[in-house]
Amino acid sequence: MNINEMLGKTLTAINVNSRNGRDTIHFVVEGGNDYVMYHEQDCCESVSIDDINGDLDDLIGSPIRVAEQNTSDWDNSPNFDEDGDSCTWTFYKLATIKGYVDIRWYGSSNGYYSEYVDFAEVGSEDDWSGIKQNN
Repeated sequence: MNINEMLGKTLTAINVNSRNGRDTIHFVVEGGNDYVMYHEQDCCESVSIDDINGDLDDLIGSPIRVAEQNTSDWDNSPNFDEDGDSCTWTFYKLATIKGYVDIRWYGSSNGYYSEYVDFAEVGSEDDWSGIKQNN
């Protein structure tokens, strides 16, 4: 699913969780299904939130006007970190009339596993237990 699905949606809450080496961002949508950003971790890879620039509260209560995703491999050239592992930066830009937020995810692997962020539409928070971390 593409992040631009959030265009025109009004958020009522945003929950950022980082537990057990797994990050998720749950977007609660007014009068509709919610969305979640996460990564289903596998062996020999790591994908996590590296930085959130901006105030997430600026995204609440007004329709989303900008919803964009960019990655560091836009030209299909592989990227490598200082240890020689494959890596990918994924950038999400979300904005309302109140302001914008950039969310930066960092993924690394041995080159055989996914380094990408998953973005999915889900029901209410009670309905996405398959994605939610165990306590």
